[in-house]
Amino acid sequence: MLTSTKYIFGFVAGVALLWGAWFLAVQQNQTPMWKQYQQQYFQQTGQPADIAVRQIVPQMTGKPELCVSCHIGLQEISSSHPVEVFGCVSCHGGNPLTLEADQAHIGLRGGKNPSDLTVVAQSCGQGCHSGTPDPSKNHVESVRRSLQATYAGGIAAVRFAFGAQSDALPQYGVFAVTDNDGITTAHGLSKLDAFPHTSDNPIDIKFAKNCLDAGCHLSEPARAEPYFYRATGCAACHVLYGNDGLYQGDDPTIPHDEPGHMQSHQFTTAIPYTQCNHCHNRGNYSLRQMDFLLRDDLPPLGAPLSDQMPDEGRRLIEYYQPIGEFTLCEWELDCIDCHTAQEAMGDGDIHPNQQEMQYTQCQTCHGTLETLPNISTVTTADTTVLRQAALNPNYQLHVGDQVIKTSRGELLGHVKLIDGQYILTSKVSGVQYPFNPVKGSGCQQDGSRQDSAYCHQCHTYQR
Repeated sequence: MLTSTKYIFGFVAGVALLWGAWFLAVQQNQTPMWKQYQQQYFQQTGQPADIAVRQIVPQMTGKPELCVSCHIGLQEISSSHPVEVFGCVSCHGGNPLTLEADQAHIGLRGGKNPSDLTVVAQSCGQGCHSGTPDPSKNHVESVRRSLQATYAGGIAAVRFAFGAQSDALPQYGVFAVTDNDGITTAHGLSKLDAFPHTSDNPIDIKFAKNCLDAGCHLSEPARAEPYFYRATGCAACHVLYGNDGLYQGDDPTIPHDEPGHMQSHQFTTAIPYTQCNHCHNRGNYSLRQMDFLLRDDLPPLGAPLSDQMPDEGRRLIEYYQPIGEFTLCEWELDCIDCHTAQEAMGDGDIHPNQQEMQYTQCQTCHGTLETLPNISTVTTADTTVLRQAALNPNYQLHVGDQVIKTSRGELLGHVKLIDGQYILTSKVSGVQYPFNPVKGSGCQQDGSRQDSAYCHQCHTYQR
C-alpha cells in the first residue's frame, strides 16, 4: 500500500511539473518580446526590475519614439549625438511607434548600419555631415570620394598591368562618384565610373571576384571570419569591433555569442590599430595569382592567439607583417597618430592613388637638417582641429597652443611644441612621446628623400 501510494504521489508530482513547465512556456509565449528583453536586461545587470514601456521625444524631431523599450541597454552612440537630441529614428529610420520588431524595423537605413555608404547621405547628411557651408564638416562627400571608398588607384594599377586599360589614370571606382564642388588639388579627378562588374574582360571579372567583392573596402561587408569583422561606411573605422566579432554591451536584443557584432554601440575617434587591421595587414594581393593571399600566422589560417598573451606580444604579431621594417615611431604609435583625418577620410577631391593623397612624412614632425617642423599657434578660427580634440578623450587642445602644421595646412592638435620640447600625445592611449627634430642632430639624411625604405636604412628598430 505504501509502495502504490509512493508511485501515485510520484506520478502526480511529475504531472504537476509538466503542467507547470507548460504553463510557464505559455506565459512566456504570451509575454511580449519587449517585456522579455527588459526582463533579460535587468537580470543580466542585477538591477531591480522595472518593466515598462519607455518613450523618448528627441528635440530634433519632437516626435515620440519607443525604440528603447526593447533596446533598453543600448549605449548612447556618442556625446556629440545625445539621444535626447537625436533619438534613434533621425539616424536609423524605421517605425518608432510600434513595439513589434518586424514593424519597428521597416525602413531601417542600411539595415543595422545607417552609415553604410548606400544610405549615409540620408542618415548622416541632411545638413549634419553634408551640405554645410564649412567644407571640413561635409564628411559624407569627402568619404565617398576618398581612396578608402573608391579604391581608384588599385583598380587602375591592376587593369593597366594586365592591359585592360591603356594607362594608369583611374577610370573606375568601386562605385560611381562625381566631384561637383571643384577640384582643389593638382591631381584631383572630376569623376569615376562604377567598376564594370559585367565586363567581358576576364581581368575585370576575376579582380572583382577575388578583391572588390571579397570583403574589402568601405562599401563591401566584411568577411565573416576572425580578425575581419567590421561594419561598412563611417562605422568601419569609428565603431569598434573585436577580433572575435562579439558584442560586449548590455542591449538584450543583441546576442553575446553570435559573431559579427560591434563591441558596443559607440562612436570613437580614438581608433586603435586593431580596428585598422580588420582591413589592413591581413595579407597581400598577388598579381601573379590574381587572388588575395591571407597571412598564415593569424586566423583564419593560423592558430588563434592566446587570450593570456600580453598586449605588447599581440601587437608585435597582429600589427606588423613579418616581412616589414619599422622605425621606433611605427612600433610605438597607432595608425591615427600619423595618418591625418584628411588622409583617411578624404579631403573632398577624388584622388588617383595613395601617393597623391598621403602627405604625412617623417619631416612633418621631425623637420630636416635645414628646417625645423612647421609650427602654428592655434586660434579661435581653427575650428576643425579644436573640434577634433573635443571629440577625443585622450588629448586636450586650447587656443594659444603651438602645434605641428602639415604641408597642406592641416593642424595636428595632438603634436605640440611645449617649452621647446616636441611632444606627441597618442590619440588612442593618451601616452606622451617626447621627440627631437633632425636639425642639429648630425643626421646625414637627404631632406628630399622621405620614402620609408630610405629612412629605414638607418632607423630600423629591432624588437
